[in-house]
Amino acid sequence: MRGSHLVALCLGLLAAAHLGCAPGDERARAAGGPGDPACACAPAQVVDPTLLAFLSRARAAHHAADVALDAGDRAAALRALEGIIAAPRPPGAPPEVAEVTADTYARLAELRSEAGEFDAAARDIDAGLRLAPAPSHYQGHLYEVAGVVEERRAKALEAKGDREAATQARARAVGLLERAISIQDQVITEALKGPGEKPR
Repeated sequence: MRGSHLVALCLGLLAAAHLGCAPGDERARAAGGPGDPACACAPAQVVDPTLLAFLSRARAAHHAADVALDAGDRAAALRALEGIIAAPRPPGAPPEVAEVTADTYARLAELRSEAGEFDAAARDIDAGLRLAPAPSHYQGHLYEVAGVVEERRAKALEAKGDREAATQARARAVGLLERAISIQDQVITEALKGPGEKPR
């Protein structure tokens, strides 16, 4: 999975917030400027330039990882992604930073598990989940990748002839993937609720 898409999305949403209207609010903008009573959107928000810099840096790092993978240099791809984890963070713990970092951990786990580094991949998943403690797309994606890690572990164990351990890994994979499905179902259900509907 190419992680630069998430970073680009975050940058796009922040740019929209900087303009004062959500994406798709062109008509509201045409009716009046941000803060104008004729504008249906919220007043213009000042976006922290350090947050924009972090997200732009993360996007560049994901692209660098893409280029390295295309060249067959997995080590360079890992270094590029690990740089996001080690990079200075904007103050105030913006949610976009946690989301992009959690997604980066998921991508690291995918790459490590492809190379058979299953324990290291599991540690990446744990680190990502600490950044996504509540049900969200990011949490669900991390559990999805965790399931893939265990699926790959099972195949490696089967190839070594350790069928019992492979069976256990497959069972873990199924449990993790079912949890990912449950979380994403919850996210979709919450999104589909009407704006005036209160949770039961």
